[in-house]
Amino acid sequence: MIPRYSRPDMVAIWSPETKFRIWYEIEAHACDAQADLGVIPRESAEAVWKAKDVEFDVARIDEIEAVTKHDVIAFLTHLAEIIGNEEARFVHQGMTSSDVLDTTFNVQLVRAADILLADMDKLLEAIKRRAYEHKDTVCIGRSHGIHAEPVTFGLKLAQAYAEMDRNRTRLLAARAEIATGAISGAVGTFANIDPAVEAHVCAKLGLEPEPVSTQVIPRDRHAAFFATLGVIGSSVERIATEIRHLQRTEVLEAEEYFSPGQKGSSAMPHKRNPVLTENLTGLARLVRMAVIPAMENVALWHERDISHSSVERNIGPDTTITLDFALARLTGVIDKLVVYPETMINNMNKFRGLVHSQRVLLALTQAGVSREDAYRLVQRNAMRVWEEGADFLTELKGDAEVTAALSEAEIEDKFDLGYHTKHVDTIFARVFDA
Repeated sequence: MIPRYSRPDMVAIWSPETKFRIWYEIEAHACDAQADLGVIPRESAEAVWKAKDVEFDVARIDEIEAVTKHDVIAFLTHLAEIIGNEEARFVHQGMTSSDVLDTTFNVQLVRAADILLADMDKLLEAIKRRAYEHKDTVCIGRSHGIHAEPVTFGLKLAQAYAEMDRNRTRLLAARAEIATGAISGAVGTFANIDPAVEAHVCAKLGLEPEPVSTQVIPRDRHAAFFATLGVIGSSVERIATEIRHLQRTEVLEAEEYFSPGQKGSSAMPHKRNPVLTENLTGLARLVRMAVIPAMENVALWHERDISHSSVERNIGPDTTITLDFALARLTGVIDKLVVYPETMINNMNKFRGLVHSQRVLLALTQAGVSREDAYRLVQRNAMRVWEEGADFLTELKGDAEVTAALSEAEIEDKFDLGYHTKHVDTIFARVFDA
């Protein structure tokens, strides 16, 4: 991922230096376990740890790989250059490349998940704070982009909180599912390496041994992981899209913070564009782009092939780096979001009381009018508001069929905004006290 959409902690997980350090730790821990079993000399295992403070030379490894055409062999050759050929004689004993590659990939994904979980905690904190700030800020709810009935802006944010909280639970489950390692040798039979080695290495790396790994860790685990990231990305986009709509000039109920010195357009000095949330919409597409390839990686040939490898070398860093950036950006948007309560009320009143039509409909049915007739009466008065700019309450009071069933006081009662917000505290308790 390009630096513009990258943050250093997540980028560091995917650096060659980090990758080779994990490779080294796997090999060193495996040597310890082999020595404990008496398979290799203890002094040979101890000699491997001579490299524990060494910075591996990425350029040198690349130089060796240019000849060997094999990245793991290139690394092992470089390790032997550091600790000596004799001491390196028992490194990688009974192991296969996938033991190193797959276990490392899962370590990286676990570390990435931990950063993403921390990102989500900060996002949830920001959403919760703003939700309580606007718990009673009344605004219009929309369906199909059209005015429906009153809600509060706090409820919109409470929905975002509940959605992201579900995503956090999903990510925790995905982290647990991906946190496995395999040191099982060629075709995964442990023929040349004891399962105790795998148990030891996994324990040192904070992983669980993969129950059956063929020669690779099963890719259904990775498919579930990247699918979870795709769902989180979609939630980021949903929230971003809502903010983009609210910032439209014709709506302007909320907008991204516009900082001093910021420019909205190279041509039009008046512009204040929702650039951050538009950016988030695009980044979400990049995150979801990894989902299908990750699922297609599940179907490998027999005990292994490497058709998954090129995919994962891309989607591993790109997807986690992108989502890390997106979550941090969304947190900043929510934290500084500018909200306009007066505009929300003005927009809601734009069609002069139409948002109360359902209450009038229900009152008529409870007064003995059939639902079909009640709907007809309410709709014909509502259409005058749409088409003639009339006032809904005035029209209802002037409709003899309506007033035959409801008194003027009963009609007026149905225009009380508080009716629509009376259960906000109940919803907030469900969301935030669970």
